[in-house]
Amino acid sequence: MTEIRTPRLLLRDWHDDDLVPMADINADPRVMRWIDDGSVRGLDDTAEDIERWEEEWDQEGFGLFAVELLASGELIGFTGLSVPEFLPEVMPAVAISWRLGPQFWGQGYASEAAHATLEFALQDRGLDRVISINRVGDNASENVVRKLGMALERETVHPVHGHPLHVHAIDLTEFEA
Repeated sequence: MTEIRTPRLLLRDWHDDDLVPMADINADPRVMRWIDDGSVRGLDDTAEDIERWEEEWDQEGFGLFAVELLASGELIGFTGLSVPEFLPEVMPAVAISWRLGPQFWGQGYASEAAHATLEFALQDRGLDRVISINRVGDNASENVVRKLGMALERETVHPVHGHPLHVHAIDLTEFEA
């Protein structure tokens, strides 16, 4: 798996000691408010998530990075790429996403990690296009999407949970422009 350094962050593979801090992030209702049905996730769910994310790296050649603060070595969440199979209307596609603990919000970490991940997707992994799927009303994520230069492609509805979604996209030519 690839490691990416930004000025303040290390995007890296998952370590055993990431489970508890990631589970703490997933257990926070403020974090999970905009994800799926808004339910928090426990330790066992998070362990299954991390295992699935690691498998995606093996299968796809990309996945979700653990995001660590360079200054402290502290896990602050994840950013990365996944195949959004839950939304068949956008397939085939690769989506960028991020999830950080609330104590790390508003400091530019999500944008910094997402930009590095987008560059990795388009330049290192040779993807021609990347999308982002965000729940309507999640203004913080919409702000990150704008900073990435992604354009609104469509509005749709989550096929399981029924809430409105925005799908943004950027292709290689737009990213390099």
